[in-house]
Amino acid sequence: MQMYGEHKFPGRLFIVEGIDGSGKSTQLSLLQQWLRREGYLVFFSEWNSSPLVRQTTSRGKRKMMLTPSTFSLIHATDFADRIERHIIPPLKAGAIVLADRYIYTAFARDVARGVSPLWVRTLYRIAVRPTISFYFRVPLEVSLKRILGARAGLKYYEAGMDLELSDDIEESFKLFQGMIRDRYEEMVDEFGLTVIDATRSIEEQQEEVRALVERELQDVPKNPVRHFDFEGGILLGPQDR
Repeated sequence: MQMYGEHKFPGRLFIVEGIDGSGKSTQLSLLQQWLRREGYLVFFSEWNSSPLVRQTTSRGKRKMMLTPSTFSLIHATDFADRIERHIIPPLKAGAIVLADRYIYTAFARDVARGVSPLWVRTLYRIAVRPTISFYFRVPLEVSLKRILGARAGLKYYEAGMDLELSDDIEESFKLFQGMIRDRYEEMVDEFGLTVIDATRSIEEQQEEVRALVERELQDVPKNPVRHFDFEGGILLGPQDR
């Protein structure tokens, strides 16, 4: 990994990746609950959650105005805002940050949509390397079954309908998510992603995730910055007030 350097902050950054329906969000939520029970200060950051772009993204999706390039730029803006406000400050303060999707989502999705790999990676050069990057590997049929079992139907963009891969939304989903999965598989060795077999039980996956995370917490204090708070979305310490 040449462009994204390992951070030197006292905190830890654990991120999860995978195609839609891989179960990664469930695992991250369970990890967050466990870490807090253990007494660690934990912050959470989710893909496409910055208030700067959330409404713009929703409006663009609703009106089907987003092109592959504008989609990529909006998500890069979202990431830049979150890493400056919600990721780097807690890491500096010695806290644990959990991220539901990270730069590898852009590297997989945007490229699957036809955007230049080099262009996308350059957009995210401000990123720091996670302590552990978990990739939840799951067959397409399993992910599709999970999604349809949890809600009424597939979403337009998650199924890649904008790419006109197929008129059938389920078939389009499998084609698009398959392209994303292939990008993830290429990144396993390149970026050192830690592969989790997401077909196993929730409990088995969580046990493995916790064991790997626990190894990285030897020097992490519990509740290190109770005197810190947020102001305008930025973590502040006494020296900043």
